Amino acid sequence: MKLTANLSLMYTERPFIERFKAAREDGFLAVEIQFPYDTPISAIQQALLDNGQQCVLINVPAGDLMQGGRGLAAVPGKEAEYAAALVECLAYARGLNVSCVNVLPGRCPDENQRVFYLDTFKKNLMTTAKALSPFGITTTFEAINTRDMPGFLISSSAMMFDIIHELEMGESIKAQYDIYHMALMGENVCQTITRHSDLIGHIQFADTPDRHEPGSGLLDFDEIFRTIETSGYQGWIGAEYKPSKATSATLKWKNKLASAIAQCS
Repeated sequence: MKLTANLSLMYTERPFIERFKAAREDGFLAVEIQFPYDTPISAIQQALLDNGQQCVLINVPAGDLMQGGRGLAAVPGKEAEYAAALVECLAYARGLNVSCVNVLPGRCPDENQRVFYLDTFKKNLMTTAKALSPFGITTTFEAINTRDMPGFLISSSAMMFDIIHELEMGESIKAQYDIYHMALMGENVCQTITRHSDLIGHIQFADTPDRHEPGSGLLDFDEIFRTIETSGYQGWIGAEYKPSKATSATLKWKNKLASAIAQCS
């Protein structure tokens, strides 16, 4: 399995640029960053070089989404803002040589407007894939649970897979499957991964219900890791959790991962 540490949620006890070294000391040869745009590309490149790491994923800027707003990717009338965000993202994606760029659909506060938001999102998603695919970058998009983000436009794997099938963009658009979010929505995550591994471009995980490290909550990560290992999924697996204590003290799950892989061999 190819593991990556999400430096936006993990190692936050350190300044951002120091998190690369901390992750490397814990054995992470790859990282992902939600929104790297406050840090110059050159500074991230140097941190990656210094620590022998690669950055595998970033998100397209999402406007006011993380502050409780609607975001950019699906909002009718914000197409120009999204296009500008995509230009900025492309510079970082190419500069950091990422393999995936994730698009956050955002919130739709009025159910009566849902069809228009979905239409806008699909158009922006196709535009993103057409911009990124010439550089070998896969466009992913993510479903998020409606407890943490009420009104989120896409909140199930079925919605993601329906869009992928509808757009018919082949390998250029895939799902970012977040185990934490989909488990909170009541999905059988092992069943989904087994059945649809070919449609998933990136996996992320955290335990439920508090989004802490595996072993802190309700999910059976022995089963989950075994399922991923045997599913045929070939992409990266991102630890994207909020550590319940200093990050380095929350990594016992890595032993579970090694044990799960050993049982599958």
